[in-house]
Amino acid sequence: MPQSYQDLTATTAFTKLNQFKRVDNLGALLTAERVRSAQVPMAAQLTYNYAAKAVSAQHLELGQQLADEMGVVAQYQRLVAGAVMNASEQRKVLHHLTRGQLGADVEFNGYSVRQFYMQQLQRVEQFCQLVHSGKLRGASGKVFQHVCQIGIGGSDLGPRALYLALVGYAKSRGLQRMQASFISNVDPDDAEQVLSACDLETTLFILVSKSGTTQETLTNEALVRRALEQQGLAVAQHLVAVTSATSPLANNADYLESFLIDDFVGGRYSSTSAVGATVLSLAFGPDLFNELLAGAHAQDRLALAPDIQQNSALLDALIGVYERNCLGYGATAILPYSQALSRFPAHLQQLDMESNGKRVNRRGELLDYATGPLVFGEPGTNGQHSFYQLLHQGSDIVPLQFVGFKQAQGSTDIQIDGSCSQAKLNANLIAQIVAFASGQGSDDPNKVFPGQRPASLIYGESLTPQALGALLAHFENKIMFQGFLWNINSFDQEGVQLGKLLTKQVLSGAITNAALGEYALLLGL
Repeated sequence: MPQSYQDLTATTAFTKLNQFKRVDNLGALLTAERVRSAQVPMAAQLTYNYAAKAVSAQHLELGQQLADEMGVVAQYQRLVAGAVMNASEQRKVLHHLTRGQLGADVEFNGYSVRQFYMQQLQRVEQFCQLVHSGKLRGASGKVFQHVCQIGIGGSDLGPRALYLALVGYAKSRGLQRMQASFISNVDPDDAEQVLSACDLETTLFILVSKSGTTQETLTNEALVRRALEQQGLAVAQHLVAVTSATSPLANNADYLESFLIDDFVGGRYSSTSAVGATVLSLAFGPDLFNELLAGAHAQDRLALAPDIQQNSALLDALIGVYERNCLGYGATAILPYSQALSRFPAHLQQLDMESNGKRVNRRGELLDYATGPLVFGEPGTNGQHSFYQLLHQGSDIVPLQFVGFKQAQGSTDIQIDGSCSQAKLNANLIAQIVAFASGQGSDDPNKVFPGQRPASLIYGESLTPQALGALLAHFENKIMFQGFLWNINSFDQEGVQLGKLLTKQVLSGAITNAALGEYALLLGL
């Protein structure tokens, strides 16, 4: 195994970083000059600002040494070159390739994987043209006006978050072609709520399952099929599939069309593949989706820089590892001050916790240090009136990641008390950063704010498709780099399998665990 595949605590640089003096007064560190200078440019006119993070120039120097010693950028280069980086499943990891070429052509079984991804995107684009032009219609002859994605996990969270992030942008510019909705939970109330709001005659459904055997997704498909049949609609004229070439859903006459994905793109990393392309291109048009891909690709290129002052994802990752493994902080909050990003924290929760929620290294050995943190979040200012009390005055310090934009996506705003809504939003954002860092003293202990709560800020002009793509890629690459630093496999998810096996026992009646049987009785199974 390459020398760079070593545990974090086995490195010289981490030992030095862990022993180096902590920042004891974050409020004093946070000067005007620090706010101006402690930042790194990102793609699509975004900037990563770490001024309110408890790291000095010496911490950053040691972080650079750690990244160099562990060869994390070299590992990224091997990944994009097509090396097998998902060792447990013996798979390449190629989600970056869905949005652009970063190195030499990657081949598998005699074909170019990049060409395969481009071919699928072209097929999606051609299909969208047929739907948007009205040449392809529903069973009753009506034009499709609504698209509904059926999927769970990575087949839902990422595409849903991106749709919600762009729908206001598209509407305000007259770019929305179709409305979109999503069915994910196997709870039948989820499907009923979505279907009751759909005109089935004008709705096109996208079934997303790589294997074609996902229990929750196939159950929801059956509910959709029944609803279509009850209205006398030919089901096959209202369903398309996104799946793998070996799946029973591929090239199946029960679907209008099938678009292909492969095993080299994990579900939580699949939003820039056909998994996200189909629903987003139908909703907004392929051109807008291609802008998102361009932003992601530009950010992916920046992640190749070995200098952490030019590589926002690597710098973010190193600061996060310092906070987790040196300062002992067990959680991080994602706080976008943009309602358009309302489901982005949920997507990042899966992306981070499913990737880096591991306790053994890439050799299967138990680690002696912490890995992925608990991730949660809500958009501001809603979160301020929810869980910020704990963040400000609770017993645990939770590192914070803010996201904000100078301008709103749309034109709706109003002047109240001398300022507009967007100004109020951003005033709240910056006030929170300073309040978390500096705190407040008081003779009343109940009104003491201890401060010392570290925060970063990603900001830009506005949330455009390219900015959204860059934001997505930043966090994907941050999580990838942290996995390299922790020497874990960020690209499998064995943790979801045991529950599935026990679920099958319950549903089949072949229960072997006494407690499982009693719980089944409690819920009428």
